[in-house]
Amino acid sequence: MAHKFEIYKDKKGEFRVRFKHNSEIMFSTEGYSSKASAKNAIKSILKNGPNAEIEDNS
Repeated sequence: MAHKFEIYKDKKGEFRVRFKHNSEIMFSTEGYSSKASAKNAIKSILKNGPNAEIEDNS
């Protein structure tokens, strides 16, 4: 699969989510104190992302 979410622990021990496309990190989230919160972030992105507004500030 070319796209995937990864949950990982950062140096501070917080859980973070990163989204990858063909091994390239497209974005990562803030740190969360629990893995459940990181999973909720993924659910929120999947639910709200398709309808998100695009803001072009160029």
